[in-house]
Order: sequence, then C-alpha cells, then structure tokens
Amino acid sequence: MSQLLKYKYYDTPEGQDIFLKTVALGKYAALAGVAAASLDVLMYSHPKGLASTAGRFAWYIGPLVGMAAGYAVTHNCVQNFRGKNDKINYFLGGAVAGSILSAWQKAPVFAVPAMVILGVAGIIKKTAVDENWEFFPDVPHATKIITSVGNDWTMVKDIEELKNWTK
Repeated sequence: MSQLLKYKYYDTPEGQDIFLKTVALGKYAALAGVAAASLDVLMYSHPKGLASTAGRFAWYIGPLVGMAAGYAVTHNCVQNFRGKNDKINYFLGGAVAGSILSAWQKAPVFAVPAMVILGVAGIIKKTAVDENWEFFPDVPHATKIITSVGNDWTMVKDIEELKNWTK
C-alpha cells in the first residue's frame, strides 16, 4: 500500500507498471477534483444534504480520475504495442483524455478540439521530459524565519577590542 502512495509517474520506464502509473496520475486528478468540487459546492451549487454534496464531488472527481486513467493506460499500452517511446504515444493518451472530457461535458462538438488540445499538451509534456524542462522549480526557502532566531546573521563576528563604548 505504501508503494502506491509514494510512487511517482516516472519512477519506472515508459510502458512498465501501468497500474502504478495509473494510480499516480489518479491521485493528482482526485486532488484536483476535490479542489474543483469544493469550490463548486461552496461558491456556486450550494447542495442541501450529504447525498447531493457527495454527488457534486463525484461529478467532478469521477471524470477527472477517468481522464487520468485513460491517459495513463492508453499512453503506456500504445508504448508496449508499438515498441516506440515517442510523442505519438503521449498525443494518443491526450486524445483519449479529451474524448472523456467531451463526454463528461455532454458536448460532442467539443470532442475534436479537446482531443487535439490535450494531445498537444501530451506532446509538450513528452518534450519537457526529454529535454528536462522544469515547470515548477523548487522555491528557495527564506533564511530568516521564525525558527532561526538563534542564528547569528551578522556579516562579521564582533571583535572584543573594538567594543570600547561600554567602558
């Protein structure tokens, strides 16, 4: 169980550990779904009762996790089927996610643009992985925080001979 929670998508090569990769993407999709559903419940829909609130959460979380699972399974299965690790695999995964998005929104006219947009997003992700792009760099931590009051932040240490103002 702990391996499911600690696993990152690129811990193993493409096409391997498809279930773990699906769970890894599903975690992020579920988190995004909880955030979107919380915003909807608190700001817009205001459902009355536990069942309708759970329904609103399921309406967001379910399709988002389905899109993530569709992306991961399609991308990795196409990788195994074709035997190539290229941008077409990522495009096809994004196209599947786009088709799930259009079905979720009940807008068939939205299907092709969503498939193309999410497919191109998959290509951008593949390029980013291949060229080591960093979308979210680490934020440098502050040097002077509340727990660092005991540290000496002076540029130079005090020289006792020069402290003549107290004599």
